[in-house]
Amino acid sequence: MGMVYLWVITALALSTSAVASRQRTLAALKITVKRFTGVLSMFVVMLILFAVVMSSLPDKVVVDLLGRNSGWGGIATATVLGSVTLMPGFIAFPLCGALLTEGASYMVLSAFTTTLMTVGILTYPLERQYLGRNVALVRNGVSLVIAVIVAVATGLVFGEFAR
Repeated sequence: MGMVYLWVITALALSTSAVASRQRTLAALKITVKRFTGVLSMFVVMLILFAVVMSSLPDKVVVDLLGRNSGWGGIATATVLGSVTLMPGFIAFPLCGALLTEGASYMVLSAFTTTLMTVGILTYPLERQYLGRNVALVRNGVSLVIAVIVAVATGLVFGEFAR
């Protein structure tokens, strides 16, 4: 039902925009379609890679590494994976949903998504170039600490960290 509201709001906003300026709305829609098709190919590739990896890994491995009883090891694994992965959120969140159905814990998924969005091991050279070495290191270090705090808090809220 929530998606229906989003569709209605989107339709109303698009209609309002078209009434205000049909030409600008059409130009914006062209840009949107172009960007969507560019992102769609990356999304499909990521889904295929995920499907191949998940089908080749036994469920027991996923549960042992990232499951409800993985504790600090699961947080560490998810933190490392999130820190070194370059993936946009619109791919990461469906991936986390699939991992959740495979048995991953909420605290592990929060560690993964938080580091994925905030820690940039692969982007560090670019950050160092623009922000300087010290700022880039401090930003990544603080983000890593925050990710672990978020994971622990999530584990406490969902009762997963009591083990």
